[in-house]
Amino acid sequence: MAGALYLLTFVSIPTLALYGPVRDPNYIVGPGPDSGVLFGGILELIVALAGIGTAVALYSVVKRQNEGLAMGFVGSRVLEASTIFAGVACLLSVVTLRQAGAGAEALVTGHALVAMYDRLFLVGQSFIPAVNALLLGSLLYQSRLVPRVLPLLGFIGATLLVAGDIAVLFGLIGQHAPSTALAAIPIALWEFSLGVWLVVKGFTPSPILSGDREMPA
Repeated sequence: MAGALYLLTFVSIPTLALYGPVRDPNYIVGPGPDSGVLFGGILELIVALAGIGTAVALYSVVKRQNEGLAMGFVGSRVLEASTIFAGVACLLSVVTLRQAGAGAEALVTGHALVAMYDRLFLVGQSFIPAVNALLLGSLLYQSRLVPRVLPLLGFIGATLLVAGDIAVLFGLIGQHAPSTALAAIPIALWEFSLGVWLVVKGFTPSPILSGDREMPA
């Protein structure tokens, strides 16, 4: 279940294209359908709920390794989902202004809402996934429930992602620059690989699955 939910979080990839129109400075007063933005919002909501589901599904097992870290992982996933919901609300508000015929007077408000979505994305779907990788990666690395190369990939991805976020925050690179996307690839590979492994192979036999807390070093 956890693996399937991890793979489900990748349904939001099309939003990169679906949200293109709403980034047009004149979107609110321009022509064209709103269906792409609305569909993108639905996909992101699915991602948010699936993200919480991954933590809930894994909690009963990984808490046997370290309950504090396991609870932290659940909390960080919930926080990530909250920022996704807030970001989607921002873009849906832009669509509402357009459908209500708010006109040119609402352009500044629309730009502010899109900018708020970008900052929420930077925190919720970029920085927090790095925290998730460190928390869950530590639990999986110590328990050996999956091959250790997977959490190591998560650690590397988290480091690169945080470095990229800091660079974006201080204006060294653009949030939508190719280099920013490259920094996110390792963390995406970690989550995708973990999802595939859990679906195909499941957990590797480990003492915590039988309740034995004496773990190998």
